[in-house]
Amino acid sequence: MKTLIIGPSWVGDMMMSQSLYRTLKQLEPSNEIDVLAPAWCSALLNRMPEVNQAITMPLGHGEFALTKRREIGKSLRNNHYDQAIVLPNSFKSALIPFFAKIPKRTGWKGEMRYGILNDLRKLDKQAFPLMVERYIALAYPKDQIHSASDLPHPLLWPKLNVKQDEITQVLSTFSITQEEPLIGFCPGAEFGPAKRWPDYHYATLADMLVKQHAKIIIFGSANDKNVGEQIMAKMTYANKCINLAGQTQLEQAVSLIAACKAIVTNDSGLMHVAAALNKPLVALYGPSSPDFTPPLSDKAEIIRLMTGYHRVRRGDTEQGYHQSLIDIKPDSVFETLMNLIMRCQKSNE
Repeated sequence: MKTLIIGPSWVGDMMMSQSLYRTLKQLEPSNEIDVLAPAWCSALLNRMPEVNQAITMPLGHGEFALTKRREIGKSLRNNHYDQAIVLPNSFKSALIPFFAKIPKRTGWKGEMRYGILNDLRKLDKQAFPLMVERYIALAYPKDQIHSASDLPHPLLWPKLNVKQDEITQVLSTFSITQEEPLIGFCPGAEFGPAKRWPDYHYATLADMLVKQHAKIIIFGSANDKNVGEQIMAKMTYANKCINLAGQTQLEQAVSLIAACKAIVTNDSGLMHVAAALNKPLVALYGPSSPDFTPPLSDKAEIIRLMTGYHRVRRGDTEQGYHQSLIDIKPDSVFETLMNLIMRCQKSNE
């Protein structure tokens, strides 16, 4: 059995897709799973033991490029896949398996994909409230799973494998020691500051943790570098904080998160990475809702002071922060984090 997955293009979605791969391997251990995805995804896919190989998608996100998609599909014909599972809902994402002449092409209905996908599923969003459930359902025959309650439980959550020598090497690269417990901060978020816990709250929390003999590492993309600088500028003990936002490749960030004792994070892709690394984490939510894409971990604690989903691009303050996130106080996060770490330590004893 050989399966081609057309993977998603966001860090969080890619992490949640591992639940599908784990389920496919459980159903058929000999299944060879290849994932076609952007090049950066290899940093995650190479740490998923269920994945046979990551195939680089040479087209940019949103690029149609019909001729190029036909060429890619033709190049995959010799791989003799039995099935393709298309995770994005777009028409163009289903074209490569069609041109590859893969016999069974599975995916949820979206953007007029009749014929392009010949195992087309109609999604009942109420029946599958979580994105991870929608991914996992595609591992089963069309008429077998009608709702999330039909899925075997417990669900197979994402689980990344990081080797100790990878951790040791990246710690050495950035001259970081583990003499003090490392606490990771992921203060970035897509779509701007409305989904971010304020930098001044992160700074206050960082100082509280330093007083407990911790060292802080700030993770994120180049877009988050300034946020990291603002946090450090507001700290009293900035010498105990390292801003690596924009300084690491994704594979390095994964290994460094694996070295951390715990993570404090906004609703972000790195939140899902930390969950898949089984790190104790506190996730801070504002207008975005954890009801669809929560951190998939029993070591995660979610703090949110509002209900429902709110499509907010800008917050209530001049800095763009949302009031519901401003109202989450550092004392509360500190207490939640300390209790979580203690609980995880007891469960490991």
